[in-house]
Amino acid sequence: MLSSDGGTVHIIGAGMAGLAAAVRLAGSARPIAVHEATLQPGGRCRSYFDQAAGMLIDNGTHVVLSGNRAALSFTRTIGSVAGLRAPDAAEFPFIDLQTKSRWSLRFNDGRLPWWVFDKESRVPQTRPADYLPLARLAWAAADRPIGELVDCDGPIYDRLLEPFLLAVLNIEPREGSARLAATIIRETLALGGQACRPLLARNGIGTVFVDPAIDYLKRHGVSVALQDELVALHMSGDRVARLEFSDRSETLAEGDAVILAVPPYAAAKLVPNLPVPTEFRGIVNAHFRIDPPVDMPPMLGIINGTCEWVFSLPGRMSVTISDADRFFALPREELVGRIWREVAAVSGLPEALPPWQIVRERRATFAATPQQNALRPGAETSWSNLFLAGDWTATGLPATLEGAIRSGYRAAELAGERLQAAA
Repeated sequence: MLSSDGGTVHIIGAGMAGLAAAVRLAGSARPIAVHEATLQPGGRCRSYFDQAAGMLIDNGTHVVLSGNRAALSFTRTIGSVAGLRAPDAAEFPFIDLQTKSRWSLRFNDGRLPWWVFDKESRVPQTRPADYLPLARLAWAAADRPIGELVDCDGPIYDRLLEPFLLAVLNIEPREGSARLAATIIRETLALGGQACRPLLARNGIGTVFVDPAIDYLKRHGVSVALQDELVALHMSGDRVARLEFSDRSETLAEGDAVILAVPPYAAAKLVPNLPVPTEFRGIVNAHFRIDPPVDMPPMLGIINGTCEWVFSLPGRMSVTISDADRFFALPREELVGRIWREVAAVSGLPEALPPWQIVRERRATFAATPQQNALRPGAETSWSNLFLAGDWTATGLPATLEGAIRSGYRAAELAGERLQAAA
């Protein structure tokens, strides 16, 4: 339980890490000030009305799994968990565009993986013994590239490990961190279908994670100041003494604390000698205003295509492509045409391009290699009243929504302890 005694907590950044920290502290009755440099809270999780597509779209398509305990705790706290729709079972349909074959992975709920013994539930053309590398990867002792630990060829890799790990790591899995992959496997696949159900925000990610969080904070007397950019931190001894914003400066009282919940490249400019990840990977999201066919699954995996995941939502279809740097130089019209042809092929929709929008984010996540993972700092810093939050900090997870929320919770706990000690 966080104490209500102590000074003000200044939270810099209203992305998911900053919002999570604010929500965790909101019930403590201490003053909280949230400062966001941009016009909108939410960071990569925001939803907005796009004029070109003529509909509400997500800046990034985020999938929450039923094993993401922090994300679900967050939505329960702010009262929006009902906005996440889950299937009755942990089932993931796929199509291979090269062979035209279709199949579904179906995970049973218990921890014992009975699904690997059912040829209708596991990857086609595989045997139960083929899944042993999953256990080896789940308990990897050292952080090495995944390609050094498991065979990155064959049906298990092509039709399970690669699409799963590419989605969560946002990097070619061969290069990815075995330690980060291990954590994800232990928290999802290893726990069975009860932890693997995909939860989709059918009416937009912002309507579940951002808008209700802002409302929750308002009800607890916390407002988010937009276009309120922090440009410098001024240190004195072992603490942050003053916050310099673009239009003013604020001197901190002895008991005040700061949670810095900004991207790593912004944090590195503000905090002297802070180690942060320096390499990043991009993501492409495509959105189409069209009614999906009634028989389309909410989430379809694509093998041997440009698309990787196709999402069917009310009045729209969306596509996500991870580790997408190779597409950033491609003209938007050429890229969207390639994507839509694949969507039309798998859905049976006409090839005529509906209203659309492409969102390309160059620095969507840090590069989840062992080397970059080692650069992630913890929540505590060399300054007694300064704490870090963000999916790029040392959460033990890749740069995910779940990791961002956990980092915000951790920073809030440390700030609460700091303020309690100073009271």
